[in-house]
Amino acid sequence: MIKIHTGSYDGRNKRFAIVVARFNEFITKQLLEGAIDTLLRHGVKESDIEVTWVPGSFEIPVAAQKIARGKKVDAIITLGAVIRGETAHFDYVCGESAKGIAQVALQTDVPVAYGIITTENTEQAIERAGLKQGNKGRDAAMTALEMANLL
Repeated sequence: MIKIHTGSYDGRNKRFAIVVARFNEFITKQLLEGAIDTLLRHGVKESDIEVTWVPGSFEIPVAAQKIARGKKVDAIITLGAVIRGETAHFDYVCGESAKGIAQVALQTDVPVAYGIITTENTEQAIERAGLKQGNKGRDAAMTALEMANLL
């Protein structure tokens, strides 16, 4: 018989941390609102959500690591917006933040949902923060809910 394991979206009695980048705050604020709204709609109490602001997406992994090592949350949601500019800075920030976030999850056994959007321009970022493409903060919160219940 095949055993199938899945997580639910029940947020009752679960604690979540959200690490959000201040850089491109006009976008990340929308992602944060989407994530919080999603958690609340799935039974998470306001008192079980903690938000930590960091300067930019590059700083997200170290903050997530500190939180994960404390083992006081069931999952961490990371939110940021990296918009391509005229230099290679975009590539470094995207790659290193993604690697760092993956390492945090693997080293601590705390699920870390990746909600950093990477776009070519501001219009794409706006679309992914609540317009045509939905709100990627909501998507990251759903991932965190599922993984918190699965693990």
